[in-house]
Amino acid sequence: MRSVWNGTISFGLVSIPVKTYSATDRTASVSFVRIHEKDGGRIQYRKFCALDGEEVPNEEVGKGYPAAGDTIVPISDDDLAKLPLPTAKTLTILAFLDPGEIDPLQMEKSYYLGPNGLAAAKPYTLLREALEHHRKIAIGKVAMHGRETLVMLRSHDEAIVMHTLLWPDQVRPATGVVPQEDIKIRDNELTLAETLMDSLGELDSSELHDDYREAVEQLVATKLEGGEPTVPDTGAKPGGQVIDLMAALESSVRAARAARGEEEEDGEGRESASVTPIESRKTAKKTTAKKTSSSKAGGAAPAEENGKKGAAEKKTAKKTTARKQPGEKRAPAKKSAAKRGGRTSA
Repeated sequence: MRSVWNGTISFGLVSIPVKTYSATDRTASVSFVRIHEKDGGRIQYRKFCALDGEEVPNEEVGKGYPAAGDTIVPISDDDLAKLPLPTAKTLTILAFLDPGEIDPLQMEKSYYLGPNGLAAAKPYTLLREALEHHRKIAIGKVAMHGRETLVMLRSHDEAIVMHTLLWPDQVRPATGVVPQEDIKIRDNELTLAETLMDSLGELDSSELHDDYREAVEQLVATKLEGGEPTVPDTGAKPGGQVIDLMAALESSVRAARAARGEEEEDGEGRESASVTPIESRKTAKKTTAKKTSSSKAGGAAPAEENGKKGAAEKKTAKKTTARKQPGEKRAPAKKSAAKRGGRTSA
């Protein structure tokens, strides 16, 4: 792995010589070149001088700083090297913060920092373990690629990782992005959204891959073989406006649990959540009116019903007692009724 910057981490009075290596690889992503559609020739970009119109070779291309108006001040590498900038070859740590204090919007590129030489191994390991044990990140400044950059250091996979950060004034506010209307979220909508979040489960990084890149590679292979590319039916439907948010959330929860092989319970053995729809005001008023009318007549209704049940039981008991086996004398109904407390075997 080729080092992209060599310098020193200044940690108080401790100096740690380090080498910087790029931690990411964007070459695997999909990239295209521009061509002339008429003959397939590749489009080339050349550098021309705006004053004389002549093409300029790369060795004659330098730096310039736009000043007031159309004035451009030439700046050479020697000029930049003479600047009294303490971060030119030194990464100066300014403070140690909690990870949540850095907005992810500020993060740019990522680099691995490795010790530069045997003498740097111990202080390097000390800083890494201190960051990990104290659960802190380090914020510092360093000059890279011709400009001073804000950086964040953190422990990761037994190494120190450096993330270049945007300056706070380079992050745009979210003005005009969020909805201007006063949106009200009901409790059951929020609960179901959280249930959906829990139902999706954990993320397995080994299953992450670039579907678009694979599709482009398949398209290129088909064209090289002289075939006609076909568009597979993925079953995806075009997105539209969500009319019933609750129904969409409930369907999403069921689909997520079905994908995980679950039906009635989630991964922690809890019963699946059910949502009771909120009644409208008109429906609630009708329901309340029905309950009120029922409660007014409710005092006599149960007693009347019990009375009817008791009369029916007495009548049945009289008929049962009156049925005698052949050869037996029929007992008076009143006497049989008196004995109905216990059954008499024939």
